[in-house]
Amino acid sequence: MTGDEKEKIKELRLKGIGYKGIASILGLSRDSVRGFCKRNGLDGSSCVVALNVEEKLKRNLLCSCCGKPIKQKYQGRTRRFCSDECRRKWWNGNQDKRNKSEAATYKYICPHCGREFSVYGNKKRKYCSHDCYIKDRFWSDNDDI
Repeated sequence: MTGDEKEKIKELRLKGIGYKGIASILGLSRDSVRGFCKRNGLDGSSCVVALNVEEKLKRNLLCSCCGKPIKQKYQGRTRRFCSDECRRKWWNGNQDKRNKSEAATYKYICPHCGREFSVYGNKKRKYCSHDCYIKDRFWSDNDDI
C-alpha cells in the first residue's frame, strides 16, 4: 500500500465511507483497508469515526495540521500541534484565523527611505526593514571619499 493510498483511505474514512466502498474506489481488498483503519484508530462505524476525529481535534488530542496523536503534558498550555513544523505550516495556511486587534497595529514613517509602514504589536519600531536601519545608522554620504 502506497503513501497516497493511505492518505486517501484516511480522507475517505473521515467522510463516512465504509471499508467496502473505500476498497472498491481504490482497487484494494476490503481486509487490507480494514486492517489499515484498525491500526490507525479509524475502525468502527464510519459515521462515528468522523465524529470521533472531530471531537479529538476539539480536545487537542490530534494535531490540527497532520492529524497525528498528541501527548499532552500535565502542566502548562495544551498543545495543538505535534511539532513546530506543523504549527508553522498550519498558521501559514490559515492566516485568516489569527486574532489581530486593530488597536495593536501602529503606522510609522521610515526615517531612512520615507515610506509609510505598519507594524503589529511593536510600539518602538522606527525603520521599515533591517536594511533601512543599517543604511541609516552606519552608512553616511561622507563614506564615498
